[in-house]
Amino acid sequence: MKILQTVKKIPGGLMIVPLLLGAIINTISGDALWQMFDGTFTTFLWKSGAMPILAVFIFCNATTINFKSAGVTIYKGVVITAVKVGLGIVVGLICGAIFGEKGFIGLSTLAIVAAIANSNGGLYAALAGEYGDATDVGAVSILSINDGPFFTMVALGAAGVAKIPIAMLLGCIIPVIVGCILGNLDEDIRKFCEPGASMLIPFFAFPLGAGLNIMNLIKAGAPGIVLGVACTLITGFGGYLVYKLLRMDRPEVAAGIGTTAGNAAATPAAVAAVDGTLLAVSEAATAQITAAIIVTAICCPLLVSWLHKVEEKKPGKVSTKA
Repeated sequence: MKILQTVKKIPGGLMIVPLLLGAIINTISGDALWQMFDGTFTTFLWKSGAMPILAVFIFCNATTINFKSAGVTIYKGVVITAVKVGLGIVVGLICGAIFGEKGFIGLSTLAIVAAIANSNGGLYAALAGEYGDATDVGAVSILSINDGPFFTMVALGAAGVAKIPIAMLLGCIIPVIVGCILGNLDEDIRKFCEPGASMLIPFFAFPLGAGLNIMNLIKAGAPGIVLGVACTLITGFGGYLVYKLLRMDRPEVAAGIGTTAGNAAATPAAVAAVDGTLLAVSEAATAQITAAIIVTAICCPLLVSWLHKVEEKKPGKVSTKA
């Protein structure tokens, strides 16, 4: 059976297929399956292991970064993070100014900002690994700072702080720094870690999916689906166009920010805990954001794949896809 070859034919298949399988299994079994095997390798690998495996994936990619291109990694990370967060804040505040807290078509400003401003770092890294290079993958260390409620709180004025937690920033970039140093000091380390750049993608994709419940798509209804599609189109094309303006190589990779982070579903509750006026919309926002997580996980790889084909057709363009 040619299972791997079939999966690779699907845009972002190494990421999206395991992620959807995890979501389907989690939807059918609920917590019962994971409670049955709680504390075993089964749950460590397929339920709770996403972040440690993703950390190893980022480290392995970092070993392939040459010191001369380290600045490029940081630059790309800052650019895509600014685009993602900036668009989330602008769109959310425009909707808030025009439609108020209740938003429009059932989408609250809280849901819009939380979904658009938070990106799925794992999916971006997987797409960057397939369509970009090590500097693109390494950029996820900067992009990761937009996970969680911080920027949403800033955008909504729910918290009176305006600084990025230094410990969070350092924690995201240390694996990249250490991997880059070791890879440059010893070429054997670089060669040893290089296979991990692609091999680990399905292993962190499945547990990411196992944290999702497809039934939330039904609960969220059309507004949640619209939110997911809008997130992919607005921030996906936004990242792509900014990369084009900056004359970056492989601009299609920047469209990989057109996703919603898995932990963004917890953002409404966190924000509502700070600003009680948002309690009324937080429950619906949570369902809508969860739907956006699933929808963007499907739509974003399709967008990046299509943009890659567009770029490859341009005269003088050399194919970069493996």
